[in-house]
Amino acid sequence: MAENNQSENEQQGGYQRRFVARPKICAFCADKNVLIDYKAVDMLRRYVTDDGKIRPRRQTGTCARHQRELAREIKRARHLALLPFVGEEWTEYVR
Repeated sequence: MAENNQSENEQQGGYQRRFVARPKICAFCADKNVLIDYKAVDMLRRYVTDDGKIRPRRQTGTCARHQRELAREIKRARHLALLPFVGEEWTEYVR
């Protein structure tokens, strides 16, 4: 019976893969030369969702210290209109 299930799995494209979570390493701790600055909009955009929300630490892998800096700089960039407060789908409702 076990051989029967095994052959069915092989016919379907192999065995089912298991998800193994890797520990995330803070990109800012790993590379000391990278500065978090409100003018680096391309870098900050990676840490903001499509809705305009700041991504949590568990998604980005940043440490607590750098997550606080990141949030502060994202808020500064929003205030200076370098980053939007909301996503693009919300701006369609305003028009």
